[in-house]
Amino acid sequence: MRLRAKILSGFLILSAMLLVAGVWSIYELSTIGISVQKILDDNYRSVNAAKSMIEALEREDSGILLLLLGKREEGRTIIGSADESFRKAYETARSNITIPGEEEYVDEIMNTYDIYRNLWRQSVVGTAREGDLNWYLRDTHPAFLKAKLAAQRLMTLNDQTMYLTASNLESRAHRATMPGIIAVASAFIFAIIFSFLINLFVVNPIIKLTDGIQHYLDSGSPLEVRIETEDELSDLVSSVETLIARSKQ
Repeated sequence: MRLRAKILSGFLILSAMLLVAGVWSIYELSTIGISVQKILDDNYRSVNAAKSMIEALEREDSGILLLLLGKREEGRTIIGSADESFRKAYETARSNITIPGEEEYVDEIMNTYDIYRNLWRQSVVGTAREGDLNWYLRDTHPAFLKAKLAAQRLMTLNDQTMYLTASNLESRAHRATMPGIIAVASAFIFAIIFSFLINLFVVNPIIKLTDGIQHYLDSGSPLEVRIETEDELSDLVSSVETLIARSKQ
């Protein structure tokens, strides 16, 4: 192999190792970023849906208390608006099931809400239930708490998943940097070996040739330089020997 090819191949190998390290690390980090972002978006959407359902339930509870006070129109307006908000939030949670077991939590929300809704759908104003706090404390408020608890459980599930995702992010980032570290370390070792080979096959022959020429100039003895490789340096030694022979003639 010619000297130019040796040097060029060494630099190409070193560049290829660094390129592989960079591409590998970029790919791993971009993959982590995309997957983590998707998980966080899905969980955040479910958390917001759960919060909206809890807020809607609390507004319905306020509307029921207004019905107990005999304020039919105001109470029904608040309850109707809250019911619509609850159903929109529930549909968001239903269409965003991404965690194993999350569907059971969503089903529990609707089951408890149906029980609660059947209570306030019945007429309150103008009936025996108007002003009946015992009915509210015995039937309505416990149903409200069960529905609210079901929504809170869904929110807690997604909060825990987001926390676990953030905890796993550190270990995944560490694994993503490992290929780059290994490749850089390998490139460093290769650079040392490459430097040794350059010194062995390039620098040392040049020093031998320089010493041989100096010895010839000092003593006039024949030039004796042995180059083991067949490359440009070997050609250079041959040319110097030819030049010296012609100069003697």
